[in-house]
Amino acid sequence: MLRAMFSGRMEVLTDSEGWILIDRCGKHFGTILNYLRDEWIPIPENQRELQELLAEARYYCMSDLVEVCEGAIKQREPEKDPVCRVPLITSQKEEQMLIQSTSKPVVKLLVNRHNNKYSYTSTSDDNLLKNIELFDRLSLRFSRRVLFIKDVIGSNEICLWAFYGHGKKLAEVCCTSIVYATDRKHTKVEFPEARIYEETLNVLLYENRTGPDAELMQATSTRGAVAPVVCTSDDEEERRGGVCSQSGLGRLRSNKNN
Repeated sequence: MLRAMFSGRMEVLTDSEGWILIDRCGKHFGTILNYLRDEWIPIPENQRELQELLAEARYYCMSDLVEVCEGAIKQREPEKDPVCRVPLITSQKEEQMLIQSTSKPVVKLLVNRHNNKYSYTSTSDDNLLKNIELFDRLSLRFSRRVLFIKDVIGSNEICLWAFYGHGKKLAEVCCTSIVYATDRKHTKVEFPEARIYEETLNVLLYENRTGPDAELMQATSTRGAVAPVVCTSDDEEERRGGVCSQSGLGRLRSNKNN
């Protein structure tokens, strides 16, 4: 294009002194001239400047420079994408869409401290934070294998984990309970770390299967033939006699061994 402008083959605008007017920002014009001289330029490190240089190369019809800029942008694209994405759902409809549309297992954390009707126990805030931190660690570790979603507006729960495989809910871990301190009720937030890890490992069994496996669904679901006891607090576990049934994963392994 510049060759055509200065050879007389293209009509150009000039000022009163005969200078040719080019209606472009002059920021990258020196780079354009250097590429015409040397057929090489150092590629800008800044992504925005690289995009600007690409626009100038297209304007001046410099196909070689356009190809260089586009190649550099393509190489940098993976660096722009975050390794871990955690959708923050805004409605029940959006939650169902995410769960049904993905081929990955799903782990959801519902956390809403303001759903409480009573005062919290002294350790509740710390345990609530521990649940959130564990969710963040798990999402960083398994983000390529499991879809992690966070809900901060749903239901009346304060802290609830939910686990899904092939679009169906497999288990829930409720981390809150009501306890009595003297004559008043208090909300207690637990941190059942071992149970959360167990259910997260359970959903990984659904990672590479093309369709639901009946035995697997029954063994890892809390709605199986022998449902495991869900203890929402240490006090509740003691009231149940401290006996919890065999986990679904354990039954699956036992069945396969037999």
